[in-house]
Amino acid sequence: MITLGYIILTTFLIALIAFIGIFTLSLKEKILNEILLILVSLSAGALMGGAFIHLLPESIEKGGEINPFIFVLMGFILFFLIEKVLHWRHCHKGKCDVHTFHYMNLIGDSIHNFIDGLIIAASYIVSIPLGLTTTVAIAAHEIPQEIGDYGVLVYGGFNKKKALILNFIIALTIVFGGVVGYFVSQEIEQAVVFLIPFAAGGFIYIAATDLVPEIKKEVNIKKSMATMLVFVCGILIMWLIKILFGH
Repeated sequence: MITLGYIILTTFLIALIAFIGIFTLSLKEKILNEILLILVSLSAGALMGGAFIHLLPESIEKGGEINPFIFVLMGFILFFLIEKVLHWRHCHKGKCDVHTFHYMNLIGDSIHNFIDGLIIAASYIVSIPLGLTTTVAIAAHEIPQEIGDYGVLVYGGFNKKKALILNFIIALTIVFGGVVGYFVSQEIEQAVVFLIPFAAGGFIYIAATDLVPEIKKEVNIKKSMATMLVFVCGILIMWLIKILFGH
């Protein structure tokens, strides 16, 4: 039950990140964009570090005769399909389609958050330190994502209050995913063997195809070096957790 408590608490804390949109309202667009790029860089590093330093070694150790890299590929492909089919949420210029775009965005986010909850639950069942590591990696990604999601909802037509509430309701699906993942993994212990490498594939996909390309758009040499440094810091944070907790 202690593990379930960790799962519920940490997934709920991640869901609260949805309210970060409040703090972006008073920022000028130029300042917000610079902060976002730093957050994106940190997120990319944390996800890469989480995948290669924690999840992949853990999945190899616990996989036994099962080839974990098959599930890494499955995770990569599924996250690609989710983004391709449901996550058409990158709207940088002009107005988005108000109705279709909004609801496709919300559906996509709910599925993504539910999967994140499953991943967190599987990690905690392996060990508390691995669960905390996975939570940090997912939270680092959620901060820029939630700012983006909130901005998209407002930009597409929802008023600010409704966008904030809807964003939080959808964010709560991560708690549901965590609880479901806990009970499924309790009944089917081998589920963690599949979910851990699956998570690694998802982390690699998000970092490599969504976040790193955004970092590469920066052409200013000083800012590029700064974002690269922050990216490496994200990896080092994951490595430091590995040293401190042994997972």
